[in-house]
Amino acid sequence: MTTSRPSKRAAGWGRPMRLVLRLILMGIGLGVLTGSALKVLAPQVRNQQISLPEWISSQAWLSGLTPDEDNPGTSSAEPLRSRDGDAGLPLGRFEPKQEITALSEKWKQLAAQQKDLKTSAYMLILDDGRFAQLEAERPMPAASSIKTPILLASLELVDSGDLQWNEPLTLTKELIGGGAGWMASKPVGSRFPTFEVATEMIRVSDNSATNLLIERVGGQAAINARFQALGLPATEVNNWLPDLDGTNTTSARDLSRSIALVDSGETLSPRSRDLFREVMSTSVTDTLLPTGLLQGVGGAQGSPNESLARKGYHVYNKTGDIGIAYADAGLIELPDGRRAVAGFLVQGPFNDPRSTNMIRALAKAMAPHLKPLPAPPRPTPETSP
Repeated sequence: MTTSRPSKRAAGWGRPMRLVLRLILMGIGLGVLTGSALKVLAPQVRNQQISLPEWISSQAWLSGLTPDEDNPGTSSAEPLRSRDGDAGLPLGRFEPKQEITALSEKWKQLAAQQKDLKTSAYMLILDDGRFAQLEAERPMPAASSIKTPILLASLELVDSGDLQWNEPLTLTKELIGGGAGWMASKPVGSRFPTFEVATEMIRVSDNSATNLLIERVGGQAAINARFQALGLPATEVNNWLPDLDGTNTTSARDLSRSIALVDSGETLSPRSRDLFREVMSTSVTDTLLPTGLLQGVGGAQGSPNESLARKGYHVYNKTGDIGIAYADAGLIELPDGRRAVAGFLVQGPFNDPRSTNMIRALAKAMAPHLKPLPAPPRPTPETSP
């Protein structure tokens, strides 16, 4: 009786095959662990609470977390998530990267046509960092445009719990401001909820409401310190509103930055950011930045805000007017979902119409650079992978 011997070929292949199988299983296990770790860490990476090593953050499969560095102003095909955790377009930041020299030069030419006017302008597209500037950091009379950073400083107190949105504020004789608004006509000692004070400050540019908020934040010195901490070096309150002498100052860059800080989520909680936008949306004056932008995109007659909305644009702005100085600054939503901030300041002879015309001309010149990007074609079943 003979016995068969084990095949040398089978013995020779069995061990390598088992080794390959183990490597495959180890690879699958490591992949699962790595994917799970990235899923847990991704929100913190997006919120910049932690930083990944460069060799990881540069990988194509993480491009949904970071901008495309090879193509500034573009994002990967994967949709980014907002800092609130919802899927959608990313939130831009106040990070100037590449100057739009053609627009900066155009603004310079417009200003040169009126040499006796002091003109300042700034624009930044938050999604890609492209910007234009004209004497953008020069301190100039703020007029009522300073009410935008005042609103920001007030909502910071709401976030910290030091101020309640419905807290009543008491009108005193020292805080009554002439000019715009209706609160000055109310008796001394009248009380108004904070939300009404903030809204009227923006809606009809109520000066008494503005003074109430300045006082509640801690007074002029305290609010100026907050402006400095926010990176608004030219913004300063030196007098109660209406400040017809123009001692309160700001700059086109500061106004733009104060709006961008809110929209980007760099300051204020999501709820306070919503309150900021809701209040800004109540502004009734659309004769400067919105009108100029509408002229640039080819608008029809009628309300600038309504005409812009029909074209997919939305402007949240606050103007300023003390006769010797005019201003306007706002957040601009584009039809493709991108956002930009812009600020304009002009100082000149009292009630000179050239000042307001200059702001409209600057905004009009900006419009071609805020055209929506074409929507990519949707894949058909025949072309889908």
